[in-house]
Amino acid sequence: MANARAALQPFIAEEAEAHGLAARMPSLLVEARRVAHTVTHGTHGRRRPGPGETFWQFRHFDTNDSVSAIDWRRSASSDRLFVREREWEAAHTVWLWLDLSPSMRFRSFLSETSKESRAVVLALGLTELLARAGERIGLMGRSPSSGRYASRKVAEVLLTETSDDSFPPGARLNRFSECVLFSDFLEPIDELVERFHQIASQGVRGHLVQILDPAEETLPYEGRTEFEASEGGATMIVGRAEDLREKYQRRIERHRLDLQETARQLGWSFVLHHTDRPAEEVLLAIHGQLSGQDRDYRYRAARRPAEAAEVERGAGS
Repeated sequence: MANARAALQPFIAEEAEAHGLAARMPSLLVEARRVAHTVTHGTHGRRRPGPGETFWQFRHFDTNDSVSAIDWRRSASSDRLFVREREWEAAHTVWLWLDLSPSMRFRSFLSETSKESRAVVLALGLTELLARAGERIGLMGRSPSSGRYASRKVAEVLLTETSDDSFPPGARLNRFSECVLFSDFLEPIDELVERFHQIASQGVRGHLVQILDPAEETLPYEGRTEFEASEGGATMIVGRAEDLREKYQRRIERHRLDLQETARQLGWSFVLHHTDRPAEEVLLAIHGQLSGQDRDYRYRAARRPAEAAEVERGAGS
């Protein structure tokens, strides 16, 4: 009986966490809508040129434009030729993935919210913004949806998620779509890069949102400290935690630089967010990345961070 109870203990803990997330979900959804409403006043939508009936703007005539595209009425009042651009009106698909592994449940004394809660708020808030713009939004591996109830549908799916995987799923995504990945991205860089390449090779543009507790950047502990891994249960006791601070900060900075370089090589965006900062800040940044970047979906196999460092050393010798 004791063995059976011990075997069930991890599942009891997971069930308690699932109930905790379910209990917080209504308040997280309200918070997400509040954040989305605040950000709405600082954005201008995801407007971009393309096929459609709605006039967007005039722009200067380019040699690649056809003569029939010239707006002669507007051009008559100027010394330059102008083309009338229409707004893209086709629905775009944006895929979301949230890391709900145990490491995302961490919250230090420096923050009032866990990484998991902030990831949920950001995902739901982004869903609200994109749904208002007429886009289609879905969690990776699920069917996308649109309309005013899109964020509620995403919230309902999140309540059923039980995966503790720290990597995005190997889901098939439609070409020319985009994906936004919310995680602390503290897994080994080579494994993360491999998964990012699997997504990018499908013709999908990605946006990495690294969510960290401020303590994970600064290691603010002093004296004798016991560290316990969020996943695996491993522990480590150090006599003077402050002696590890400088080496730790260099290592986490190196890890982030590798993430940024990988995103750059793939043509993806990268945003860092700390849970002690307002959610509106990062949501506005994410929305800006989705709105303003040129869309070039050609996949290029990028060098791994270790390979890039080797090339740099060779160039310097």
